[in-house]
Amino acid sequence: MSVERAGLLDGAIAPVSNIRLFGHAAAEAFLARSYRSGKGHHAILIEGPEGIGKATLAFRFANHVLRYPEPETAPETIADPDPDHPVSRQLASGASHNLLHLSRPVDEKTGRVRTAITVDEVRKAGHFFSQTSGTGNWRIVIIDPADDLNRNAANAILKILEEPPKRAMFLVLSHAPGKLLPTIRSRCLPLRLHELAPEAMDQALGQLGLSIPADKREAVLALAKGSVARALKLVNYGGAEILEAFEQMLAASGPTQRKMMYKIADALSGKDSEVAFGFFVEHLGDHLSETARRLAMTGDLGGAEHFARLSSVINQQLGVAAAYNLDRKQTILDVLAAVTR
Repeated sequence: MSVERAGLLDGAIAPVSNIRLFGHAAAEAFLARSYRSGKGHHAILIEGPEGIGKATLAFRFANHVLRYPEPETAPETIADPDPDHPVSRQLASGASHNLLHLSRPVDEKTGRVRTAITVDEVRKAGHFFSQTSGTGNWRIVIIDPADDLNRNAANAILKILEEPPKRAMFLVLSHAPGKLLPTIRSRCLPLRLHELAPEAMDQALGQLGLSIPADKREAVLALAKGSVARALKLVNYGGAEILEAFEQMLAASGPTQRKMMYKIADALSGKDSEVAFGFFVEHLGDHLSETARRLAMTGDLGGAEHFARLSSVINQQLGVAAAYNLDRKQTILDVLAAVTR
């Protein structure tokens, strides 16, 4: 029942061990009041962009609930977890019998994190709830994120949500709740978190000790869009340089443009480039969507349709490449060629 976070970003603090949360005081206060009232929902959908503290909030709330299993005796606010408290130590070490953290598992053959949370992972939740708690405490499942559930896994979770065991709680995290099964969303209480405000970003990055050159700080924070995860990818994974090369490629033509395409492809297909590749794919999707939206707003419906269709074609192309393990460098070159036509 380990809560170790596979694929933790360099420079990040594992949410289970993070004792500080910035920018979400209202959401935390709502959870504390709801729990203390004794009328809290058994499944909470914590939604919002990636890297803004959803998992940290979930683990803080789980720590609070497990430390105060009787709602009426719980404090009115959620305090920073005490690392030396038995509950905190059990959660951090994965030794708690009252919490199950469902996330994408690591493939034992390749050592890489799998692309989805499978039904085999969800079956662990069934086993988890079938065990009798020696303390009579809550049983909490954190799904991190539910966006990664494949179809069979999502249906399996749905069955548990429909008939939850006594003193069971689900904290369902989602970066894109619109992609979840409507039936899963309908059985959860939504709690929306927003991008971190500048002050909260400064506090969060200060806690991590992230070093951003003074001359690049403003640009990095603008590109981070209130997400600590994006800031880490921009600084620690070469994301800022990749996005700069992408903009230069779009502005160039002929041999210069081709040179920039190869520079990007080399950066995204090298060893240990999974995070950078995922970051760029996300940025590319945003770029195409924003371009289509901008063209539609200016009345260029033909151009908007072109970029909307291009986004769909590229998503399919990337999916096929991943499924058949096609050469990543060539795939990236093909994608960039399609964008620049």
